[in-house]
Amino acid sequence: MQEGLNNTASETPLLKLENISKRFPGVSALYRVDFDLREGEVHVLFGENGAGKSTLINIVAGALRPTAGRILYRGKEMYFPNVHSARKIGVHAVFQEFSLIPQLTVTQNLFLGVEKGRYGFLEKKKMHQQAQEILDRLGFELDPRKKIIYLTRAEQQMVEIAKVFGADLSVLILDEPTASLTEKETERLFALIAQARNNNVGIIYITHRMGELKRISDRITILRDGHYIATVKTDNVTDNELVELMTGRVIDQIFPTIEYNPTETILSVHDITTADNSVNNVSVEFKKGEIVGMAGLVGSGKSKVMRACFGIEDIKSGKIIFEGNELTHVTPAKMLDMGMFYIPPDRRNEGLVMMRNVRENITLAALPLLKLSLYSMFLKRKNERELALDLSQRLNLQPLKTERSVDLFSGGNQQKALLAKVLTRNTKLFIFDEPTVGVDVGTRVAIYEFLAELCQQGAAIVLISSDLPEILNLTNRAYVFYRGYLRAELRDEEITEQNVLFHFFEQEAA
Repeated sequence: MQEGLNNTASETPLLKLENISKRFPGVSALYRVDFDLREGEVHVLFGENGAGKSTLINIVAGALRPTAGRILYRGKEMYFPNVHSARKIGVHAVFQEFSLIPQLTVTQNLFLGVEKGRYGFLEKKKMHQQAQEILDRLGFELDPRKKIIYLTRAEQQMVEIAKVFGADLSVLILDEPTASLTEKETERLFALIAQARNNNVGIIYITHRMGELKRISDRITILRDGHYIATVKTDNVTDNELVELMTGRVIDQIFPTIEYNPTETILSVHDITTADNSVNNVSVEFKKGEIVGMAGLVGSGKSKVMRACFGIEDIKSGKIIFEGNELTHVTPAKMLDMGMFYIPPDRRNEGLVMMRNVRENITLAALPLLKLSLYSMFLKRKNERELALDLSQRLNLQPLKTERSVDLFSGGNQQKALLAKVLTRNTKLFIFDEPTVGVDVGTRVAIYEFLAELCQQGAAIVLISSDLPEILNLTNRAYVFYRGYLRAELRDEEITEQNVLFHFFEQEAA
């Protein structure tokens, strides 16, 4: 399925990688991979988590050095000993894991390393004005004076994007840039990509969203287990062919068929308003045996509602009733004991302890339980090992090494370790906040089947997602939020793309 090239044989690619290999201790991440990028094109790197995509773009960006092979830029062999050397010729990257300094402002992060100064003093006013100009030009509604630590993950993603679009670009690398963005922000990003293409910028793009891939890319290179598989023209390949090339197997369908059986109400939220007013007078309810979607743009409040229910966000007014008990002002530990479990969208900063192993991460929330500890003091290590191994096998962790640091796993397998945590306790209500962020199609299918299995076993599931197809295909009810207010509740056949998007953008005076 190798493509036939439109370009003439004499045309020199903007960027060319030849026989790139990369070995880490005990593992070969890449083996003799070829890749080329032309001016003004979007070239997608496609593959499962662990296929070698991140390693390859880190080599292009100067963050890693190849073990073998060479890099040519405009026909000239280049060596990038560090990120700065790559940036000098216009190679910039937005990685899936952010490189922002939480205690600094948006402005300070945008100009980090390239600060404006005069006579040895920082020109803070000038930098602030230029930061505002950059954000306005990109269409990002952000306060440049605000510290990164107070921004949502989606807003932090915008800052990362603003950093590179404010630079002099020749090669732009985007690693899952829309993972935390909703439709409106994604559309704005695509417009920026179109502008970059018109300026002859070559774009390397990583995504696991098939709709995105087909919409913006010219060519697709597929990697599997660190090996080059094929390069295809986007217009000449079907979704099923892509998935088969990526996985080496046929996947019949992405979304499972789910049998919903809503029974009694397990959680009722009555007119809650959060202390920061990000949620205002919201009332929702959830039943056992159903999957309820929470949809909305960045800042809509869709995540804040459930974080408030779990005890993470402070509540100014309203009531939370869980299984007949009022639990309005309680801690996450109490909600865990009551049978509610919240999985956050940011696995690195909120979900996992990255420097600890998989076993410790999976069992962390269950350590106070009698099955794992005696008097919450003495750890039953044998039980802990057995539990972690059993859940890792159930979620098909690859490789199956529970004593390995979770930071050494691919993003998809880190997500599996995160999801395994919910099965360590007697959970009745599962809250999944962006559960498929940064994971490949194969892992997505596994996560969707996992949600379906929990639902059909009678659990109540809340799915908070910026990926509209997940809301459309996995839920039997969906709440749509807008600027902190509940805009609509949709049921069954009402859950259509038109209906959901209508409540995203319309009725502003309602």
